[in-house]
Amino acid sequence: MERASSNRKKAMARQHRAEVMIAGEQLRLRLHDGKLIKERRYHLRTYPNCFVAQELIDWLVRHKEAPERATAVCLMQHLLDHDIVHHVCDKRSVFKDAKLLYRFRKDDGTVPFSIEVKIFMRGQRLYEHLIGDKNSILQLREEHGVAYQRAFPGYQLIDWLLQNGEAESRRRGLELSRALQEHGIIQHVANKHDFFDSGLLYQFCINFRRRRRLSELLNESEQDNHAGAAVSIQEDNHSDSPFVVRKNPPQEGNSAFQSVGSSTDLKQVTSGRRGSLNSLQLHSAGFPPLVQLSSASAGRCNPKSVLRRSFTCEQLLAPGAPFIKRVLTVIGDVLGWGFVVRGMAPCYVQAVDPGSPAAAAGVKVRQFVYQVNGQCVLHLDYRTMTRLVMTGPRTIVLEVMEPLE
Repeated sequence: MERASSNRKKAMARQHRAEVMIAGEQLRLRLHDGKLIKERRYHLRTYPNCFVAQELIDWLVRHKEAPERATAVCLMQHLLDHDIVHHVCDKRSVFKDAKLLYRFRKDDGTVPFSIEVKIFMRGQRLYEHLIGDKNSILQLREEHGVAYQRAFPGYQLIDWLLQNGEAESRRRGLELSRALQEHGIIQHVANKHDFFDSGLLYQFCINFRRRRRLSELLNESEQDNHAGAAVSIQEDNHSDSPFVVRKNPPQEGNSAFQSVGSSTDLKQVTSGRRGSLNSLQLHSAGFPPLVQLSSASAGRCNPKSVLRRSFTCEQLLAPGAPFIKRVLTVIGDVLGWGFVVRGMAPCYVQAVDPGSPAAAAGVKVRQFVYQVNGQCVLHLDYRTMTRLVMTGPRTIVLEVMEPLE
C-alpha cells in the first residue's frame, strides 16, 4: 500500500514537473514575441536574452495571468524553483519584484539536463512530429469495445521510430517507449499494461500543445501536496451538507445503498427507503429533503469520498485523460432518481442506490458528471447542479466521465 502510494506521488510529481516545463516554455515564447526578452546592459556588461523582473510582473498582471503582483511573484518563484528561469548571475534564489535581470535557462543553455528532462524533451519532440504527420499513427481506435482518441498500437510506434531514425533497432525503440511510459509521457489507454511491441493501445498522457495558464501551476502544486484530500472538510462536517447520511438500524428486506465508510472498499449501508436525487438531505435554498433515509432522530455520519484521487476540470478534459464519456438516461420514479452527487467542481457520483433508476441506467460511483440535459455542469458545485436537476424534467440525460480502471 505504501509502495503504491509512493509510486502515485512520484507520478504526480513528474506530471507537475512536466506541466511546469510546458507552461514555462509557452511563457518564454510569448515574452519573446512581446519583445520583453532582449539584450540588456547592466553595470557596463551586456546580457543577452534577459527580462526585467518588474516589467514581467507588470506584464503578467496586465495579461491577467495573475490577479495581483504578489501572486505573479509566486508564479515566477515556482518557475525559478523548477530551474526554468534564473537570475543572470545565479546569485539569487528568491524572485524579486524589482529591476533585476533574469533569464530563461533555455535561452542561455543552462538547463540541467537530467534523465527526466531529456526524456520529457524527447517525448515533446516526438509528440509534435506525430501530430504534424499527415498519416499520423495517432487515430481514433477501439480496444475491448471502448473507443480512444489519438491512440496508437505499440508496434506502430516502434515502426514509426525506426522509419524516422528515432531508434536504431526494435529493441532500442522498445526501450525508448518504456522510458516514455515510466516518465509519464505515454500510457496504456486503460492504464493496465506496461509498454509492449504489440497491438495494445497507448496514448500520450500530456497534450503538449494545450495552452497553459500560469495560475494552473500553483493549483497543481497545492493538489500534489494534498493528494486525495481535495474535498472540503468544512463542507463535509457542516450540518447542512448533503452528505450527512441519515440511516435506520438494519432491517430485513430493506434496500441497500452503496456508500463508503471507514474502509476504502465499497460496502453496503442499510437504508430504510430511497428518496429523491441524493440519499441525503439538503436544507439550502428552501428545497425539500432530496432523500429521506430514515427519521430525523437517527444518527449522522459523514461517508468518506469514494474518489481514489482528486481531479481538476482541466485534468478531466485533457487529451489522453484516463476517462471515457458515457450518456445515460435516468427516468425518475415516484421516489426520485437514487444517486448521490458530491464535490465543489467537478461533481462526482458518491453513491448509488442499487434498486434505483440511476443504477438501472448505469450510473456508478466515481463517475464525474459532465452534462445534465445537454448543459455542461463540470464547473458547477453540487448545490447548483442539484437545483438544475430538481427543477428539470423527471427524465434526465446525464453525460458522465467514467474512470478507466
